[in-house]
Amino acid sequence: MQHLTDSQLKHLRSLLEERQQSIQQKDQDNDHYGLDESMRDQTGELSHFDNHPADVATELYDREVDLSLQDHDDHQLDSISDALARMDQGTYGVCPVCGKPIPYERLEAVPTTAYCVDDTPKQHVSNYRPIEEEFLLPPFGRTSLDERDDQNGFDGEDAWQALENFGTSNSPAMAEGNEIHSYNEMEIEASEELEGCVEPLEAFVATDIYGNLIDIVRNQEYRRYMDKGEGIDMAQLAEEEEDEEEFF
Repeated sequence: MQHLTDSQLKHLRSLLEERQQSIQQKDQDNDHYGLDESMRDQTGELSHFDNHPADVATELYDREVDLSLQDHDDHQLDSISDALARMDQGTYGVCPVCGKPIPYERLEAVPTTAYCVDDTPKQHVSNYRPIEEEFLLPPFGRTSLDERDDQNGFDGEDAWQALENFGTSNSPAMAEGNEIHSYNEMEIEASEELEGCVEPLEAFVATDIYGNLIDIVRNQEYRRYMDKGEGIDMAQLAEEEEDEEEFF
């Protein structure tokens, strides 16, 4: 700090301490942007697991802003404390990378800086996010088992499809796909999935408890199965069997 006079150091210290007191007083007056309370207590809601995320969208956005502001204040307080510590240690005003003195004009503009202009590290964006954002991830991102080869059970997506049959407040404009023109087309992969079975054949083949074939249910899945050419017409097969019986 030999390039800085005592009056310059005193002035820079006063700038740092005034800024430190200002931030601390602001955090104390506004209860750390209201983050001392949970989001549930702030809104008076018993639960935020509502029918639609938009029900708490405004509150969630305000929470995100408060977290960003508090994170910014904490970062500034840490920078101020580090600058004051460097003053006490006698290393303030000297770049730790190149070892050259930092001009007084730069220190006066940014008294918390520890680097010269050329060696200033790039800023990193904080990834600190509110816990509530986990529930705004892509649908079933945490509970869908479709991509796992070792799972074929009833998962989060199946649970939603079961509830979706009773209707939702969504409109076609809010649907997952881009080519949705009616409410009947809004189900999430529902038209492509089987209910209560794994293989398409199981949706229309009826058997007894021993696995013996009892009947063929000619339902929608049966017609889809036949249209794809994956099986023979069971009615035709039955007629052929009757003809064979009559022949013998």
